[in-house]
Amino acid sequence: MIIDSHVNLHSDQYENDLDDVIAAAQAAGVDIMLTISDKLESTPAIKKIADAHDFIWRSIGVHPHYAKDHGDLTAATLIDLARDAKVVGIGECGLDFYYEHSDRDAQFPVFKAHIDAARETGLPLIIHTRDADDETRKLLVREHGKGAFTLLLHCYTGGPELAEIVLGLGGYISFSGIITFKNASDIRAIAEATPLDRIIIETDCPYLAPVPMRGRRNEPAFVVHVAEKLAEIKGMSIDEIAKVTTDNFFRLFSRAHDPRTEE
Repeated sequence: MIIDSHVNLHSDQYENDLDDVIAAAQAAGVDIMLTISDKLESTPAIKKIADAHDFIWRSIGVHPHYAKDHGDLTAATLIDLARDAKVVGIGECGLDFYYEHSDRDAQFPVFKAHIDAARETGLPLIIHTRDADDETRKLLVREHGKGAFTLLLHCYTGGPELAEIVLGLGGYISFSGIITFKNASDIRAIAEATPLDRIIIETDCPYLAPVPMRGRRNEPAFVVHVAEKLAEIKGMSIDEIAKVTTDNFFRLFSRAHDPRTEE
């Protein structure tokens, strides 16, 4: 079994062939997917996809790009939306100082609401951070000191210090097709250094298609190439990497389960 821990199946890029994309993933051995919330307005579409497939789970949250549109977001709202049994994580949320589609001042309180919701629900916090390592690190350390919550750095592109801090807080790191890119030796080094019991994989599709699929629309089926590269980095077989990352996924997203194991 291979799990794609971060897909965006409600994307317009799948509007015409979503069923085929999901079938292709299953045929490639991708047995579980976690489809991610980008904004609250997407919830009905995301819920419809997850509810239609017992092997697709979902999150609830607001990407930092849309923080400006959710200035009144509270932890209570997220907690209420997370009551659905198909919701296994809070996010993706965080800080993005690269694009700054939302002002920095708008991003912080929205991120804080997600942290509070993760702490209250016990669901893992799915974190997006780009060009904001120091600010993310300081906020997470400060908030973790107020009460523990489980952290996941998704689609990791940051430096080693943030990774070390989050691992020290008991968090996890997810690697995407970026580890297959020629110019991503720094991210591969972090993947090599990340303990096996704290690592999961993803596509972040439809973005960031891995080698050898660069230039194409990314799909969950392509997470196999991420697993192959991670196996190479770790000096393991792909079967070993598949097992490790699957076990880690279910430990992290403890509300999720494998429907094949049910009677």
